[in-house]
Amino acid sequence: MSELPEGLADFTVRAEWADAAVAPLPGDASFRRYFRLTRGEESAMLMHAPPPHEDPAPFLHVAHWLNDNAMRAPAILVEDAAAGWVLTEDFGNDRMRDWLDANPEDERAAYEAAVEALAALHRLPPGPFAPYDMAVYQREAALLTEWYCPAQGLTVDAEGYSAAWAEVLVPVLKRQAPGVTVLRDYHSENIMLLGGKASAPQGLIDFQDALVGHRAYDLVSLLQDARRDVDVSLETAMLVHYAHHAGIGDDDLIADYATLGAQRNAKIVGIFTRLDRRDGKPRYLAMIPRVWAALERDLAHPALQPVARWFDANIPAELRAANGAFGA
Repeated sequence: MSELPEGLADFTVRAEWADAAVAPLPGDASFRRYFRLTRGEESAMLMHAPPPHEDPAPFLHVAHWLNDNAMRAPAILVEDAAAGWVLTEDFGNDRMRDWLDANPEDERAAYEAAVEALAALHRLPPGPFAPYDMAVYQREAALLTEWYCPAQGLTVDAEGYSAAWAEVLVPVLKRQAPGVTVLRDYHSENIMLLGGKASAPQGLIDFQDALVGHRAYDLVSLLQDARRDVDVSLETAMLVHYAHHAGIGDDDLIADYATLGAQRNAKIVGIFTRLDRRDGKPRYLAMIPRVWAALERDLAHPALQPVARWFDANIPAELRAANGAFGA
């Protein structure tokens, strides 16, 4: 019990789960920790998001909104946001990524279900969340020049980088209005398959950073997944599948998908570098080549010409040929 956070026992008493067995679960890239509570046939998930590093209030805000709108977030059983404790429904162990590792033949069905869940989310009015505006897009894209470029020993034109992003994002923001709820980390490790099969309802987790933004963003998270290879043919098919279920044309969607794909992938390269250099978590560096390869595909779209020119002028060809890997 010495490895368990202070206050856990007191919270489980208040939550009426004091008699449960407590099993720590693997963590993510944050300060949050997760535990499974089990008693007999019952189980629940306990999240510890301790202040000042974490605040569970945004998670609770989004979870309540999703559940109020018939989206499948975990039910909130007991909450103590001030102390960083949240007890939720247990979605089990069938993460989409793990399921597909064991059942690769189910890949298309799983992605179709995930895309249809996004289309259902996007049919709702946007939630009561902050906007995904130019300032947020720029701040995220800048993570590449702030962390990755210095780590690679590169001196780059940061002002030109920002100007290029402003040029390509203006038309995206015009088409974004009025916006949809964007979960921001909708990928194979944050989707739970609740019915024991690939086409099961999609259980949503890790959505506390939701904003109101563009419908293409979560498609990028899903189909240009940093943690799992998604074949380009499947990616293309799922964009068509989404457009059909969302009732929209796919011409502007494809252009905006490429733009936000490049923006997100540049951000992720910066974040993974920061996790290594600042937080001592080097395991994320191994994912950068996959992310960089997707970034290169996005940069090839005509909508990205200003940003592509910046990459051509600032990132050495040999580094790009190595998909941005460290130590190449």
